[in-house]
Amino acid sequence: MARPTSQIALPLDWSAGGSNDAPLVVGTSNADTIRYLRHVATWPVRTAVLTGPRGSGRSLIGRLFAAETGGRVIDGQDSVSEEEIFHAWNAAQSSNVPLLIIADAPPSEWGIVLPDLASRLRAVPVLTIAEPDDCLARDLIEALFAQRGIALAPEVAAYIVPRMERSYAMIHRVVAALDAASLEQGRRVGIRLTRETLLSQGLIDPDLLERQDHDA
Repeated sequence: MARPTSQIALPLDWSAGGSNDAPLVVGTSNADTIRYLRHVATWPVRTAVLTGPRGSGRSLIGRLFAAETGGRVIDGQDSVSEEEIFHAWNAAQSSNVPLLIIADAPPSEWGIVLPDLASRLRAVPVLTIAEPDDCLARDLIEALFAQRGIALAPEVAAYIVPRMERSYAMIHRVVAALDAASLEQGRRVGIRLTRETLLSQGLIDPDLLERQDHDA
C-alpha cells in the first residue's frame, strides 16, 4: 500500500526555486497560504503579511510569489524603515501591484510608531505557516537529503520524525548533522547512524528515543 503523503498538487510548480534554495514541500501547514498568494485578485487590499518559523520556506515562497505575480516582496519588515513600508503599501494600492511582507510576527507585534502605517496594516491579512505535521516533516527530510544528492530509504525519515522536536529548524539541523556524520564516517544514512548521531549531538531526548524505540 502506498504511504500517505502531505504534498498537495498546485497548478504552478512552487517547488522550483533557485539552485541554492531548499525544497518547498507543500502540505497542511502551508497549503492554504500558498493558495491565497496565488489568488491576488481576491485580496481585500493589495498587501499581505506572511509569518512563519525560520526554515519554513517563507523566503522561497516570497520569491515564487514575486515571479508569478510581479509583486514586490519585503523580506523582513525590520529590514526597511516604517516610512518605506508605508510608501510601499500606498504604491501597492494605487498601482494594483501586490505587496507581500515577510515577518517573524504579525504587525500587531511590530511596535509600529507611525499611526498611519499602523492603521493601514490593521486591514492587511496575516498568513501564518505552521510548524510541520508528521507527513510534511517526513517529506521535507527526504527532499532535503535529495537536494544533497542522497537517496534516503523511506524507513529512515519515518524513524526520525516521531523522535525529534517537530520544527523546521530542527529538521534542518538533523539533516545537516546526518549528512556530516555520513561523510565523516563513510557510512550510509541508515537507522543505526541516525540513532547514534541524534544521541551524540543532543538532537533528541534520550528518554524519548528509548520510549519510541521500545514502542516501535
